[in-house]
Amino acid sequence: MMKQIFASLLIMVSLISCEKDDDNIVTPESSSPTVKLNATYDVNITEDIIYAEGLSHDDWNSSNTTALPLYMDSYVPENNSQNRPLLMLIHGGAFVGGSKQQDAIVDMANYYASRGFVVFSIDYRLRDHMGTIPQAWIDATSVGTPSNLDQIFAMYPAHRDAKAALRWIMANAQNYHINKDYITVGGGSAGAITSIGIGVSELGDYKDEISSSEDNTLSTTNLSQTYEVQTILDFWGSTVSIEILESIYGHQRFDSNDPALFIAHGTEDPTVPFSRAEDLKTICETNEIDFVYYPLEGAGHGPWGATVNGKSLSDLSFDFIVENQNLNVE
Repeated sequence: MMKQIFASLLIMVSLISCEKDDDNIVTPESSSPTVKLNATYDVNITEDIIYAEGLSHDDWNSSNTTALPLYMDSYVPENNSQNRPLLMLIHGGAFVGGSKQQDAIVDMANYYASRGFVVFSIDYRLRDHMGTIPQAWIDATSVGTPSNLDQIFAMYPAHRDAKAALRWIMANAQNYHINKDYITVGGGSAGAITSIGIGVSELGDYKDEISSSEDNTLSTTNLSQTYEVQTILDFWGSTVSIEILESIYGHQRFDSNDPALFIAHGTEDPTVPFSRAEDLKTICETNEIDFVYYPLEGAGHGPWGATVNGKSLSDLSFDFIVENQNLNVE
């Protein structure tokens, strides 16, 4: 039965293509963060911060490896707040391409940072890096050798790296005056899949399946840090990485304690079918998870410029985070 489930997941994955002001200084514990309704602050951008290392193999799990530095960019509002919410953005690209400097990701990072969020946009290992994967993932593919198998494999190091990035941010939160109780992750397409994957999965998922003897770069990933995601931004993604976890390891990850979900998806998406958004909506309803749902009528894949009732996706997701995290807005 598990093989049948995994086989169907393999087929589905093949569809994925490729300012300074007079803010009050408060301690993070004293109140909810305050953000601005409109763009208010200048944004200080720092590129290519190394958050961890990850192995690249000549072939999947081969003995010949190279340790790669993993990079992120920070977008920090120029204010004196000591109490800032966090947004970590993850680019799309079918786990094959893309980067932390995709135009839509950069635009969204600046949107949020100019309103008082600390934002990080991350890179992660892609398919051609051939990162280390658990033997269980390899064994589960004994149902066959689909053409998109490398994409399935690439999901593991991508999720491993995204979790490592979030742990780095937690380890350095004080330096950025981040309130750890206000965490959002989000992205588009493969970035949305990864955001759902790291927000819904358990802390040990995509971390504990491989030992340090198999991958010595794990020691660079702030393994002792923990986090709790409060909100997830899903732009035309799916739950495929969670489904793979459940099919391999045998227990459900979704439950009523999961982060609130923002779901936006084109109804004519030829890459990640709109039915995947409908499935996620059903999961949220079944598990009593807070969510908002925006079918983008007539839109295809990656409609970053879409609007709903005159509001952009950044506006809509901002409203969603503010409401679900009870942020103060000025």
